[in-house]
Amino acid sequence: MLSLEKLVEADRVHKSVYTDQAIFDREMASIWEKAWVYCGHESQLRKTGDYATVQIGRQPMIMVRTADGTIRVLYNRCPHRGVQLCGSTRGNTGSTFVCSYHAWTFHLDGRVKGIPLSHGYDGTRMTPDNPDCSMKAAARVDSYRGFVFASLSAAGPALLEFLGDARIAFDDMCDRSPVGEVEIVPVCHRVMQHSNWKFFMENQLDALHPSVTHQSTGIAAGRVARKLQEQGREPPLYYHYLSTFASSFDQWDSVQTVNFPRGHGILKGYMGLRPDDPDTREYVAAMYRAYGEQTAERYLGRSIHHVLIYPYLSVQSPLQQLRVLRPVAPNRTLSEIWHFRLKGVSQAIYRRALWYFNLVNSPATMINADDLENWTKGQWGLESDGGEWVSFHRNYGGDTFENGTTYSNKGTSEAVMRSQFAAWRQYMSGTIP
Repeated sequence: MLSLEKLVEADRVHKSVYTDQAIFDREMASIWEKAWVYCGHESQLRKTGDYATVQIGRQPMIMVRTADGTIRVLYNRCPHRGVQLCGSTRGNTGSTFVCSYHAWTFHLDGRVKGIPLSHGYDGTRMTPDNPDCSMKAAARVDSYRGFVFASLSAAGPALLEFLGDARIAFDDMCDRSPVGEVEIVPVCHRVMQHSNWKFFMENQLDALHPSVTHQSTGIAAGRVARKLQEQGREPPLYYHYLSTFASSFDQWDSVQTVNFPRGHGILKGYMGLRPDDPDTREYVAAMYRAYGEQTAERYLGRSIHHVLIYPYLSVQSPLQQLRVLRPVAPNRTLSEIWHFRLKGVSQAIYRRALWYFNLVNSPATMINADDLENWTKGQWGLESDGGEWVSFHRNYGGDTFENGTTYSNKGTSEAVMRSQFAAWRQYMSGTIP
């Protein structure tokens, strides 16, 4: 295998960064188990004892609401014999965690509560006052606007420093509510991608692929919408959601990506989500009452299509959806796709965004299936002997750099990938704080 310094060049990367098991293991240790990783939303845990299991790198974790209302993130492991305490993706554990193997019990903050036949441990190190008898907690837990993150490393930047300017993802989503808050829709689309996690992250801000990959769906949706208009009927908004994917190359090239330090980034562009109908007018009026006209218009008119939090999160804030990655192997990645409801809005506005969530990301998706096929074929290609390098040459040298941020002067520039791999190299070499 090539040395780390030779794996990533300014305009290309070696294929092994997508295929090699040793590199994957090092990524888990150097990136995923050190950086702040998204765990979930506070609205998933409404009552004491509510929990959700989550994977951080290779580590199985539990996010739980404790008796004092705080949220803790604990390793999903009994300190006795190592059995995982929670086997479901979510639930309510009551006032304690109980091990199904030998009935050790733990307070919701992880402290050991009871050890059956505890006299059997007399004279040993396994006594209740030993921290080794309690569940281990994540080194750090923090949240921003209701979105909960954990870091397994005690060292490193605070959450807000880590997010940097990319925190606009959560501001944009919450600011679209008249009360400034969202709540999770408790239905998650989970997809096992047969590809390396980097394919997903590169794809999300890749403005060149939609008109190719999603052409069949986009053109068909546009054709039906035009036919409805010819009949004097107004096409439902969800046709616009799909036809946008088939925008021309020139249209996609006219947008911009903004690439921040740490690999985060934004694909700018506005999808035109404000039809002139009674439901929209009612919603806009509520926003005006909440924020005043000027601020409300600023919130509703932000030029954001996607925001990436590297290396695991894609937020499509204007449509209140979030996709988070949980890598499993060099060629397998679990993606969790969540939708959020704007608090204080009508059912009609909620359903409008829910349409996009289901049309693009459900098991019957008309869009994501195209991406999944390309990523799988990409993984197969990189595992072959057909070449050693992956090219990121598009518009190389044609971007603008200002204060650590890269602005693409062409929407289809591969600055996105170059920025992500610059961060990847820093993480892997330990030079990024």
